[in-house]
Amino acid sequence: MKIPVMVTFHGLEPSEAVEKRVRGLVAKLGKYFERVTSCRVGIACPHQHKHRGRLYSVRIDLTVPEAEIVVNKDHELDHSHEDVYVAIRDSFDAARRRLQDHVRKIRFDIKGHSRMRTGSSAADV
Repeated sequence: MKIPVMVTFHGLEPSEAVEKRVRGLVAKLGKYFERVTSCRVGIACPHQHKHRGRLYSVRIDLTVPEAEIVVNKDHELDHSHEDVYVAIRDSFDAARRRLQDHVRKIRFDIKGHSRMRTGSSAADV
């Protein structure tokens, strides 16, 4: 299934290579849950430091039935995010985990606590 993807760039020049990487990672998310209806990815470089590295932030909005999964990775202290590809990878890893949690929840794979019986029943009397 082809998931519609919208990639936006804020504070940096659009890049075909980055957009291709994002589209590939969105396609991989489709393997975990085939009912993803849309995906919006925003890549930003809010800080234009001259002496320190430029840190990238990535926001992913996945629309699935009955929910919207939002991942907003803005690592101000994580200098590995000076590389846009590392920031994208970490954000999509978090999106994958949240999508898997959503799938478990709707398929009732999450273990619930059984209710303890209180009081007495007619058979106990």
